[in-house]
Amino acid sequence: MSVMLSRRQALMLGLGSVASMGLAACGNSGAADGSTSYKIVTDTLFAPFEFADASGKMVGIDMDLFAAIAEDQGFEYTMDSVGFQTALEYVKTGQADGVIAGMSITEERAQIFDFSDPYYDSTVCAAALASSEIASLDDLKDQKVAVKNGTQSSLWAESIASQYGFETVTFDDSATMYQDVSAGNSACCFEDTPAMSFAIQQFATSDGTEGVDFKLIGENADEFATPYGFAIVKDGNSELLDKFNKGLANIKASGKYDEIIATYLG
Repeated sequence: MSVMLSRRQALMLGLGSVASMGLAACGNSGAADGSTSYKIVTDTLFAPFEFADASGKMVGIDMDLFAAIAEDQGFEYTMDSVGFQTALEYVKTGQADGVIAGMSITEERAQIFDFSDPYYDSTVCAAALASSEIASLDDLKDQKVAVKNGTQSSLWAESIASQYGFETVTFDDSATMYQDVSAGNSACCFEDTPAMSFAIQQFATSDGTEGVDFKLIGENADEFATPYGFAIVKDGNSELLDKFNKGLANIKASGKYDEIIATYLG
């Protein structure tokens, strides 16, 4: 059965930057009250961490989390939705102060970025159409599977591709990856578990116009389970990183953090 993209996903495919953007000088651009305003970048669609609601406003765990931390620490910021790989490049080249995008903390990335304290522990998973005959990783022999560029879930898929005899096809965002599976072009996709669980939950609790009609297959790969972190370029704006860590600790202590997580993941 083919599943149409949700209105959120369709909207995001045509959405560029949001929320008063522009490439202002990072970290030094003055806010209206003379304080520092930071330029933060994020992905275009990685629900439930960042996605557009029906009005086009960016919402999600990362969006709410960063807003709460900024309020707690008393700084201003703009948030650009530019796509995951572009977000990393912006931070690496000084076009943005930091990135929050469901970004896994890995040793390889730690060579380029300085990470905050972890703000979410994630695992990875594989999922196929609910109506398909794919029930486990063993059923993927001679099949194509969809992965998202630069993610832990794609690394997991690539590490077991020869073992299970499948070929990986790479996409830049979750929406087009899901659509490829929904259209029957790929047998399954590999994804971070909270993102996949949210998409399945959205379909199950709606009239079928949102989320995806997928099922999880196989077991989660514990060795690819990594926490998410906010990141700046290595040896970059340590003041911003300190503010994030202090704010994160404060909203966890106040209960605000649990409230944000529960809003999207129950």
